Amino acid sequence: MPFLALLVFVIMVAALVDAITRRDDQVLHLPKFAWIIFIILLPLVGSVLWFALGREWGRASEPMSFGDPRRWSREAEQPAAASPMRDTRTTEQQLADLEREERAARLEAEIRRRRSAQEDGAN
Repeated sequence: MPFLALLVFVIMVAALVDAITRRDDQVLHLPKFAWIIFIILLPLVGSVLWFALGREWGRASEPMSFGDPRRWSREAEQPAAASPMRDTRTTEQQLADLEREERAARLEAEIRRRRSAQEDGAN
């Protein structure tokens, strides 16, 4: 008998956690608050009905932390855009490219400085 009580308690806690962490637009048939009260007052029946009727069973989504703003967003989830191409260069290659860019920028600045000095000298 204690096993049955423990099982009902575990199911009730799981249903409560699931109901509380769901966004309002993912709760069906009753407001979220009503489902929570129903689960607390009738633990076994409320929990079973919550899992059977009260929650939206959509596709599996990526896990989110409790504080993730997307969890509380009411906007429809947009399909993930294609991920940008990954940079497959090593760190050394990236640093070498950065040094080349810095050198090119210094050379361009030097060219602008010399042209400006040449134009000032010609006038």
